Amino acid sequence: MTSTENSYSAVDITVLEGLEAVRKRPGMYIGSTGPTGLHHLVWEVVDNSVDEAMAGHCSIIRVRLLADGGCEVSDDGRGIPVDRHPQFEEMAAAEVVLTVLHAGGKFGGEGYKISGGLHGVGVSVVNALSSLVEVEIDREGNRHYMDFVDGGLLRTRLSETGPSPEGRTGTIVRFWPDTAIFDEVTFRLQTLVERFQMMAFLNRGLEIQVHDERGDEPNEQSFCYEGGIRDFVAHINASKESLFSIVGYYEQQEDDQEVEVAFQWNTGFNVDGLHSFANGINTIEGGMHEEGFRSALTASLNRYARSKGLLRNGDDNLQGEDIREGLTAILSVRMVDPQFEGQTKSKLGNLSMRSLVQRATNDGLGHWLEEHPSEAKRITQKALNAQRARIAAQDARRSARRKSALDGAGMPDKLKDCASRDPRECELLIVEGDSAGGSAVQARDPRTMAVLPIRGKILNVERARPDRMLDNTEVQTLIQAIGGGYGNEFDLDRIRYHKVILLCDADVDGSHIRTLLLTFFYRQMEALVVGGHVYIAQPPLYSTIVGREKVYLKDDHAKQAFLAENAGHRNEFQRLKGLGEMDFDELRETTMNPASRSLLQVSVEASTIADEIFSTLMGSDVESRKRFIQTNAHDVRFLDI
Repeated sequence: MTSTENSYSAVDITVLEGLEAVRKRPGMYIGSTGPTGLHHLVWEVVDNSVDEAMAGHCSIIRVRLLADGGCEVSDDGRGIPVDRHPQFEEMAAAEVVLTVLHAGGKFGGEGYKISGGLHGVGVSVVNALSSLVEVEIDREGNRHYMDFVDGGLLRTRLSETGPSPEGRTGTIVRFWPDTAIFDEVTFRLQTLVERFQMMAFLNRGLEIQVHDERGDEPNEQSFCYEGGIRDFVAHINASKESLFSIVGYYEQQEDDQEVEVAFQWNTGFNVDGLHSFANGINTIEGGMHEEGFRSALTASLNRYARSKGLLRNGDDNLQGEDIREGLTAILSVRMVDPQFEGQTKSKLGNLSMRSLVQRATNDGLGHWLEEHPSEAKRITQKALNAQRARIAAQDARRSARRKSALDGAGMPDKLKDCASRDPRECELLIVEGDSAGGSAVQARDPRTMAVLPIRGKILNVERARPDRMLDNTEVQTLIQAIGGGYGNEFDLDRIRYHKVILLCDADVDGSHIRTLLLTFFYRQMEALVVGGHVYIAQPPLYSTIVGREKVYLKDDHAKQAFLAENAGHRNEFQRLKGLGEMDFDELRETTMNPASRSLLQVSVEASTIADEIFSTLMGSDVESRKRFIQTNAHDVRFLDI
C-alpha cells in the first residue's frame, strides 16, 4: 500500500456549501426523488403562502400546472421582503430566502407568529432541486423579478421591472423540477387537489385555485370553505350515514394558543375517525392535543350519561373506544412554538396544548351536549351498544384463547412459520388459496419467510362490528399470526414480522382480496400500515420466450413497452392466470426472490383522505362509491394493481 493511499488530511474533507448539499442528498430534505419528493416541492412553496394566510395577509392562492411541466404558485400576501438583509448586506432578503438554508420569517421576530413548520429549508430546497426558478414580488407598489438556473445559481439579480399590476401585493414563484434529480417530473393532479382541499378546510375562508394547463382542455378547480373544519367533517361523512344532521363545533383561545374542534357521529363502527392538525400539519401520530381531547371526550360523555340517568349506579363507565365508535372529528390547534417529535413532524409534544384542549372540550362539548339533548341521547345509545359489542368481542377472544390453550396450538395450523425469531428480518407472505400456498412454501426461504394461505375473500370489516369480525375464521388467523393484537389494543412492538406481503393473483378477484386485506389492516392495525410494514407483491401477468429464456412481464403496460423495444418478436404471450398455476421455481424467480421481486410498499400520506377513500369504496353508500368511480375513472392509469 502506497503512502498516497494511506493519506488522509484536511484536503480530503469536502465542504458542501449553500444549496450544493441539497442536490447531493435530496432525500434528506424531501424524503425521496420519486413522486412523493416531487410533490413535496409544491407543498413547500404553497406552505409559505398558507403561512401568509394564517397571519391574516392572504386570501387567495393560485396553483398553475404549466403546459411545459413547470409549476406556478401565486398569492395575494404581503410579498417576500425586498430590502437588504442585515446579515447579508450584499443580498436582498428575497434572495436570502431562495438561496440560504434555514432562512425565513418563522424563526423569531414578528414575521410569523404562527406557521406550519420550522425546518426553514422550504423554498431554498425547491430552488436547489429545480433547473429554473422565477420569482416575481409585488410589494410597495412595484414589481420585482429575479431568477435562478441549474440548482440555485443566480442568473438575474432582484430588480424592479415596473409598477405592480393593479396595485396588487404578493409573491409568484415558478419552478421547473430538475430532470437530473427526479425519477419523473410529471405532477399528479389528484395528489395536489386532495392536499389543497384539505388546506382550504383548515383555513376558513382561504381560496385555493388549481389550474391544470397540460391537457387539451384546461382543468380548473377551486376550494374555499366558510365553514372551515365543520365543512371538513361533513365532507368526510358524506359517504356515511350520519347519526344526526348537525356538525358540532367549539373553539377556545388562550394567549397565543387556540383550539377548534368539529365533530359528528355516524352509524359506522370505525373508532379511528379523529384527525388532528397542528398549525395546519397533519399530526398522524397524534400527540398532546389528541391526548387532551380523548380524555375529556370520555369524561364529558360519561358525566352527561350519568346526569341524565342513561348510565345508572353500578353500571360500568363507557370506555373511550365505545364513545369514539362512529365518531368523525377534526381537531385543529395553532400555537406560536409547536414542538414536534421527530423529523416527520407527525406527533405534537407541547404539554400546554393538552391542558388547553382538555379545558376546551370539557366546556365546549359539555355545553353542546346540554343544548342538543336529542343528539346527545343518540350518541350515548350508540356508545352503549358499542360497549355491549366490545364485551361480547372480549368474551369471544377469551373463548378463542382457552380453545387454543386446550388444543395446545399457539399459531394457526395453516401458518408455515419461518425459523428466525427476529421480527426485523422475518416476512409473512399472505397467499391466496391453498394451491398457491403450497408453491410458496416450496419457493420460500424457510429461515426468514413465513407463508399463510387464506381461503376466499375475508370479511369486509368496514361494515362489521368487532364481535362479528372476530367470528370470521380468516380474520382470526391473521390476528393470531401477526401477533400485535387488533384495534385500539394493537401494539406494533409485538408484531412477529416486519414485512407483511400480500401475494394475490394479478386478476380482478386478486385485486378484490387485496383490497379487503388492506381495509382490515388500515382499520384494525393502522400502525402496521403507517409504519410501512405492509407490502404488495407484484406477480407478472404475462410470460413469453426470448431465445431460450422465459421473460416475465408485470402488466399490459410492460407488455406494450416490450413490444415497442422488440418489434420483431413473434412468440406468443402466455397469460398467467394465478399464482397456483406457477411451479415453485417460477414463483421464486418472479415474485419471492428478494433479489428479483418487485414489492410495492403501502403508505399513508394523509389519514383524513385515506379515511374518506376507505369509507367511500368499502362502505355501504352505493351512490358515493358510484360518484367516486365516475369522477376518477379518467385517472385509472395511476392505479398500481
